[in-house]
Amino acid sequence: MPGRDTLWHGWTVARWAELVSAEPDFAERVRHRLASQKHMTVATLRRDGSPRISGTELQIEDGDLWLGMMPRSLKALDLRRDPRLALHGPTADPPAGSESGWLGEAKVAGNGVEVTEGDSPKDGHRFRIDISEVVLTRVGDPPDHLLIESWHPGRGLEVRRRV
Repeated sequence: MPGRDTLWHGWTVARWAELVSAEPDFAERVRHRLASQKHMTVATLRRDGSPRISGTELQIEDGDLWLGMMPRSLKALDLRRDPRLALHGPTADPPAGSESGWLGEAKVAGNGVEVTEGDSPKDGHRFRIDISEVVLTRVGDPPDHLLIESWHPGRGLEVRRRV
C-alpha cells in the first residue's frame, strides 16, 4: 500500500494521508483537536532511554504530519538517535457542568523521520511523523464512560468504551 512502511522494531506505519483515506471522519475529528491550539507536547527518548517531554508545534501539510525544531535542540538530537515519539495534542477542561462537552484529546505515536534540504540543519530540523497509532479520547454521552478510538495501520479503527 502506498505510504506504508515497516519500522526497524517491527511496527507498521503510515502517513497521515493514509489515515484520511481510510477513516476520513475520524481523521477530521483528530485534525480538529490537533489544530485547536498551537502548542502540544512531544515525548522522545534520551540517550539513556529515559523519556523527555518538550513543547512543540505541529503542521499538517501535503498529506503528512510535520514537527519543526530549533537547530540542535535536544528533542531533535533524541529523534536522530532514536526516532520513536509520542505526540499529545492540546487538551482543555470540559465546560462547567457539561462533561460531555469535552472535546477530548488526540495522541499520535510513531517515528520522526528527518527530512533535510541541504547538508546542515542550521535553520532547524524538520521531521515527518510516520504514524504507528492515532488515538482520540473523549467523554461519552451520557458522561458515564470514556470513548477511546484508536487507529493502527493494517488493523484499522477500533472503538473502546471504558466505564
